[in-house]
Amino acid sequence: MNKKTVKDIDLKGKKVLVRCDFNVPMDENQKITDNTRIVAALPTIKYLLENNCAIILCSHLGRPKGEFKPEFSLKPVAKELAYLLGKEVIMANDVIGEDAKTKASNLEQGQILLLENVRFHKEETDNDSAFAKELASMAEIYVSDAFGSTHRAHASTAGVAKFLPAVSGFLIEKELKFLGNAISNPERPFVAILGGAKVSDKIGVIDSLLEKVDTLMIGGGMAYTFFKAQGYEVGNSICELDKLDLAKDLMKKAEEKGVKLMLPVDTKVGKEFKSDTESKTVAWTEIPAGWEGFDIGEETIKQYREELQKAKTVVWNGPLGLFEFDQFAVGTNSIAKALAEIDATTIIGGGDSSAAVKKIGLEDKMTHISTGGGASLEFLEGKALPGIECLLNQ
Repeated sequence: MNKKTVKDIDLKGKKVLVRCDFNVPMDENQKITDNTRIVAALPTIKYLLENNCAIILCSHLGRPKGEFKPEFSLKPVAKELAYLLGKEVIMANDVIGEDAKTKASNLEQGQILLLENVRFHKEETDNDSAFAKELASMAEIYVSDAFGSTHRAHASTAGVAKFLPAVSGFLIEKELKFLGNAISNPERPFVAILGGAKVSDKIGVIDSLLEKVDTLMIGGGMAYTFFKAQGYEVGNSICELDKLDLAKDLMKKAEEKGVKLMLPVDTKVGKEFKSDTESKTVAWTEIPAGWEGFDIGEETIKQYREELQKAKTVVWNGPLGLFEFDQFAVGTNSIAKALAEIDATTIIGGGDSSAAVKKIGLEDKMTHISTGGGASLEFLEGKALPGIECLLNQ
């Protein structure tokens, strides 16, 4: 994972194509509701400006499935980026069409051009070589800075690297540093916290982490599959009946590897899937029929917090309960607060766990919050990420 960055290549005065992750949430009026991903791209863009580059930015937004849909236009992103930089951002009306090519050709040093949503072309997700070549033809150097898309072998994330010298921006450099060190050289004790709904989403990452961590904490919906695998009833809780043997195998592997596998000892259950449903806390062995587990209980929080006090490296991916509902956000929020207080490297692996940390305003207390949910999971799993593999080695 020792890849060249923008600092390792002569960029001065060059025309540079940058793949950003501007896949930002918007409301029904096309107003951006969270600009975190745009802000994350600023250090690389500013560095390129300092080097008098002509900058061509590209990104996807949503899933328009290969056709133009105005609600997925990047025009609001151009406006927000211009505001954040205090500088004009020229907007292209297409990706590799006449407007984009003309504007790219006329682009001068110190100017910024944003291409339209690359996913308006199905060739993007097909990693079509001819499309990638057209995209690459507008620039002299390719900079990859969209970590959240590096697990996809798409034309703008991997294909263009066949036609241009390819290096990473500062965002990807930071992701590789923190996630890479956590996996290959963690300060110990190394604790991983895994939540989320399904074991099937995390099989690979649990298996991989059992080779590396000292303690693995399980929470969220997938805990109930582990309970059921031990022969206990889980009421109406989410449970993958076809993954019971797998859960048993993972528990056995943890034991064989000497990994402390921590499962909830109590759980907060509700009568129905509603924010104001009747709820109570019960032992994990006593989930009543007709009730559904929605959060870890107070004793589990206490035990997890105590274990985290000893940690020196923590990786967390996936909420520990139904954090969208306040009464079932207690476990997730408590663990986030525990991580904010400990003297350790704390890495939040994107997706819902990042959203939970931001929701309670603790993002500044974490060492690193990953911008890529799926990408960070696959990285932790040890999978090769096409958008990283294609970059030049040091």
